[in-house]
Amino acid sequence: MHRPPAAEAEFAEELAVLRPDLAARYSAALPGARAAVLSRLWRGLTHDPLPWIAERTAGREGLTLRLSDGRRLHGPHPDPFATAAYVTVVHLDEAGYDDPARLMTTLGVPHGAEPAAELADSVASLALSRAGQPGTPAKWPVHDWEWEQRIVDGHPYHPNCRSRPGFSVAEQLAYGPEHRPSVRLGLVPAPAGECLVTGEWPSELRDGERLLLPVHPWQAEHVLKRTVTDGLDAHPLMSLRTLALADGPTHVKTALSARLTSSVRDISVYSIGMSAALSAFAETLSERMDGLLHFTRTLGAATAGSPDLAAVLRESPQAYGDRVLPVAALATTELADDPAWLAQFARLALTAGLRLLDLGVALEAHGQNLLVVLSESDAPVRLVYRDLADIRVSPARLARHGVPVPALSGRIVTDDETTLRRKLFGSLVAGALAGTAGSAAELRGALETAVRDLPRTPDLAALLEQPLPAKALTLMRLSPGTPGDQWTRLPNPLL
Repeated sequence: MHRPPAAEAEFAEELAVLRPDLAARYSAALPGARAAVLSRLWRGLTHDPLPWIAERTAGREGLTLRLSDGRRLHGPHPDPFATAAYVTVVHLDEAGYDDPARLMTTLGVPHGAEPAAELADSVASLALSRAGQPGTPAKWPVHDWEWEQRIVDGHPYHPNCRSRPGFSVAEQLAYGPEHRPSVRLGLVPAPAGECLVTGEWPSELRDGERLLLPVHPWQAEHVLKRTVTDGLDAHPLMSLRTLALADGPTHVKTALSARLTSSVRDISVYSIGMSAALSAFAETLSERMDGLLHFTRTLGAATAGSPDLAAVLRESPQAYGDRVLPVAALATTELADDPAWLAQFARLALTAGLRLLDLGVALEAHGQNLLVVLSESDAPVRLVYRDLADIRVSPARLARHGVPVPALSGRIVTDDETTLRRKLFGSLVAGALAGTAGSAAELRGALETAVRDLPRTPDLAALLEQPLPAKALTLMRLSPGTPGDQWTRLPNPLL
């Protein structure tokens, strides 16, 4: 069924020159990488509201999708919360496909050519990521960035979980956190009078009347088209564009104008302008959370008037505990295999998320933004949240609780209950908790225990009684003319 697509062969050729010691391991990792990406794609095909799928019919031996042109796709019964690679082949009429890129190409759906190439890149990059892993790591890392290096497979549900178009093998090895590199950030000078700055920009990143903006080396070479020599040593975090400085507790979010999963990443002028107000607002929210949730502070943010040349400085989550790790890293530990621990963690996360939602703030609480602090006995004791750029704030709910409404504008501000609930439930329940649980059965067990004693608010009722919202990740990538998030509804494990 499988003929190696161009991306796999190109990666193999580069690897043979750069790291011949990894060539055999890369080749051995390819079948598993194809299955992992195909499983994610099957999730999207079976649950996203794709306009060219006319009917979905479950049978004893799996699920059949009838396309609008009469063709039929057949695969196993889907588990929308599975993180294991359980789909090894999907049949389009009589032909079997074990490669997601070839399946997407053969489907020939509108706007499918570019996503098909990204699926091929996702497979090759994932195989490379898996091939480069060392033996059994130390049980408990010393530095927070070491946890982020353990997250090898990327997004647990996005078909483009490891797609990095525009990155060569050499660049992936040099910049991908799972390859454990040290990255030298460049410093680009910009006249202070021409920059938008919020918060405090540190003196060590100033040169007289100029600001020195940290720039990712990939950005400097491919987007800014300039050579940058002076810089800062840093360790890449799981988002790739955010790095932990080697000589201090500061994290730097850089502009990196590359397509990662669904979107081309940069740092908008809007988000720079909102960053200080959001950070100050988040500090007031922490005071209302009884120690359950802390927000990493934004220390300073600056842009030279372009989303391609900007940076945000944040404090490290380790300011709130030595034993702190991103929720996405929980799947690399034995904790996620313990149903009792998982239920305890789910209760903590839902208690904090629902309380904050009731106050008027919906977090984008997926496994990258949300971190958990553990006690010495590994009990989850509190949460840390970072990156406020995509939260949603309801002035009406804040006012109802007597919380001063911050001076915010734009997409962050909304009173729409569907939007607020989608933001939290889609990221926290269908994202962070589901990705940690790893299956519908395990997620159901954790939620059933976690919700028993939670206050019966309208938001909790919506969570318990309605289908679970989740971003329609495959649909979004196949809809280049539709901005913003698109949504699907997953079977609620509690129903």
